[in-house]
Amino acid sequence: RRPASKGRSERMSYVEKTHRFGLLTPSSNTTQEPEFSAALPPTVSLHTGRVAYRDITPEEQMRCVLELEAESRKLADAEVDAIVFAATAPTLAKGKGYDRELIKRMEDASGRPATTAATAFVDALAQLGAKKIAIGAPWSKTMDKPMVDFMEMSGFEVVHSEVVGFVASIDLGRVGPEQAYELGRRTDRPDADAIVMPGGNWPSMSVVERLERELGKPVLANNAVSLWAGLRLLKRGDSIPGYGRLLRDPD
Repeated sequence: RRPASKGRSERMSYVEKTHRFGLLTPSSNTTQEPEFSAALPPTVSLHTGRVAYRDITPEEQMRCVLELEAESRKLADAEVDAIVFAATAPTLAKGKGYDRELIKRMEDASGRPATTAATAFVDALAQLGAKKIAIGAPWSKTMDKPMVDFMEMSGFEVVHSEVVGFVASIDLGRVGPEQAYELGRRTDRPDADAIVMPGGNWPSMSVVERLERELGKPVLANNAVSLWAGLRLLKRGDSIPGYGRLLRDPD
């Protein structure tokens, strides 16, 4: 009979949690929970609600927000300290101001501070002082226009946008980060102050540091930006290395 692993008790050692991070993720998303869990400080625990969202289409964007209040209330049952709806496309589907409507719905239902991925992109770009952006997105051309329109209505000049063409979200979650890296390279333009990479099931967090080093400008990936926004709601100033400038230098 094999002896019990000596290191098991060490791996299971208890770390006191001081904050609870509430994540609202699309039901088909397989990337956000692993990426958030890997990057969150040890004293912050992750708690997830899911909204029905299978394909990256305008119809699914409308369907997923029907569950916003119910899932926000469930996260409130866990007494999370803040909630982030970390999907870009559904949070900007109806143009400027729509993200604020969704935030109000989540906050009214949960009694907790909330934000969205779309809001996080705007806030992060403003903090970085970026005016001109290039957008590299994994979805189809159909989904591109609402993103470009939202960013332009929010005060940014979109100098270029690039798409890959994914429709089934579950397929996107199976793609490795190298394809996200290649998209970031293709998306860059000399006059862009920053690269914006929406798509919560796009495993791009791990390539942000490499892209920033090679391109010499900030690269904002959906999950890194959403994580940053959530930690701001928690009023934490943690420096999280390895995922780009925004998380490394949060203030």
